[in-house]
Amino acid sequence: MTKFFQTVFLFFFLLISGTFFSNASAAESLSLVAVGDIMMGSHGPKGILPPNDGRDLFAGILSHLKGGDITFGNLEGPLHDEGGVGKCRETKSPWCFEFKMPTRYGLYLKEAGFTVLNIANNHTLDYGTEGIKSTLETFSVLGIRPAGGQAVAELTVKGKKIALLGFSYRLSPYSWSLLEIDQAQEIIRKIKESHDLVIVSFHGGGEGKNALQVVDTNEIFLGEDRGNVMLFSRSVIEAGADLVLGHGPHVLRAMEIYKKKLIVYSLGNFLTYGLFNLKGPNGIGGILKVQIDLENGDFLEGRLIPLRLEKGGIPALDPDREGIQLLKELTHRNGNLFNVRITDEGEILGGSK
Repeated sequence: MTKFFQTVFLFFFLLISGTFFSNASAAESLSLVAVGDIMMGSHGPKGILPPNDGRDLFAGILSHLKGGDITFGNLEGPLHDEGGVGKCRETKSPWCFEFKMPTRYGLYLKEAGFTVLNIANNHTLDYGTEGIKSTLETFSVLGIRPAGGQAVAELTVKGKKIALLGFSYRLSPYSWSLLEIDQAQEIIRKIKESHDLVIVSFHGGGEGKNALQVVDTNEIFLGEDRGNVMLFSRSVIEAGADLVLGHGPHVLRAMEIYKKKLIVYSLGNFLTYGLFNLKGPNGIGGILKVQIDLENGDFLEGRLIPLRLEKGGIPALDPDREGIQLLKELTHRNGNLFNVRITDEGEILGGSK
């Protein structure tokens, strides 16, 4: 694509996506902006921090994170300044990775508009209880709500009580288990008794280019059971969840509309600086904009803003729209089963199942 056509595309894409949330009645819908994995550099062992101390990390896509009632992402690792022993010092495995972001970087998340961040994942406890304590204290100061296990993010939007819950394949006080389906359903039913809408976040499934396709079976990665995310997602909707947001595979995955509720099986990498594999599909991401009905949680409309990760893992708008094409291919590969159609412009259209 030439520079001229890239410029023209970006102009019209900015125009379209910037007005997305005005398409449905604002009084009757919940608007949500969601992204995948966030790791803003690490100052732990073998760590690396971004240029200009991270101040420009969100600069290229900042406007697209605005406008939602909720802005959500998955934070891969603690916000922690002190020393301490990271989990990888106790193992010689080349597959062990630990992250520790400076607490001052929390302000960048706040300024970018994030209101809820998932902490139910395999990196939250990279620096143990001190690391998660520091993260929660930083969130509290900034007014960001954590979602994961006993940390339930609760908000009131347009008079409706909203709860966001976090699950992963590792059980901890900050992550309910997605492997225990019956227990997950029981948790959802209990939360739904006191909330109008329940949004579920999960961190699960395999990783990388070999895990692009969603499968209806338990996924094993590096010898670890990372759950049957299809069974989990459908089960929590049957128990009362209104929207399911997945992450963990570090690649985009298909979307599904199940019983009129949207399931996003993986939002892929969003901002993963310095220490992540960004080859091929790992370097393709997106910003999801969704509207759901405030009365019943049914999916109304959605759009994916395509991104690519550049300069070590910093998000930038992608004029070639690779993320849209990948999402379209993966979702359509499941045919009518997933009840979703993705347009070339990134619009997400649903059926009636």
